[in-house]
Amino acid sequence: MKKGKFIVVEGLEGAGKSTSLETIIKTLNMLGISDPVLTREPGGTPLAEKLRYLIKHETEEPVTDKAELLMLYAARIQLVENVIKPALTEGKWVIGDRHDMSSQAYQGGGRQIDSNLINTLRTITLGDFEPDFTLYLDIDPALGLARAKGRGKLDRIEQQKLDFFYRTRQRYLELVKDNPKAVIIDATQEFDQVQIAVEQAIENFVKQVK
Repeated sequence: MKKGKFIVVEGLEGAGKSTSLETIIKTLNMLGISDPVLTREPGGTPLAEKLRYLIKHETEEPVTDKAELLMLYAARIQLVENVIKPALTEGKWVIGDRHDMSSQAYQGGGRQIDSNLINTLRTITLGDFEPDFTLYLDIDPALGLARAKGRGKLDRIEQQKLDFFYRTRQRYLELVKDNPKAVIIDATQEFDQVQIAVEQAIENFVKQVK
């Protein structure tokens, strides 16, 4: 059986990841790839969802930056080993709402945690595992947060200061700039234009790997 492919959508708050994920699934179905597995990070397994809650919500004990990073990688490896890899082995395509690039951008860029520490954790937990294709939805942090606020109450991460998100965006752009497996989508465009760009990117990727 031919191994499946792992596609990831990345981006700041308000970039339109949820809608783009729906577009990706519709596009894959149109191209004859049915029943893709949809995952999210942090989360995606019972244990990883519990870690997601601790990461996303304020508790009686402040979460340190390094503890946040460790929980993210704990949740990620649970998802990769228990859901993503088995699905890929079965020939299924997996669509991820965030993956490792998020930690490099948010914790490495936003939190300014030493990249050597992040790379070490990545090597220990993931080895050479990585997405086959990444769509990065690029948006100005001020615009993205304004959109996010319109959805309701912001979580612990979303409540960070604007500078945090500008550092995160800068790191994202550095990560995708020379990455042959990544495409940047301008998420400030009109809604329909963004989805057209997402659809075209997926169509091009599928043509390359089929």
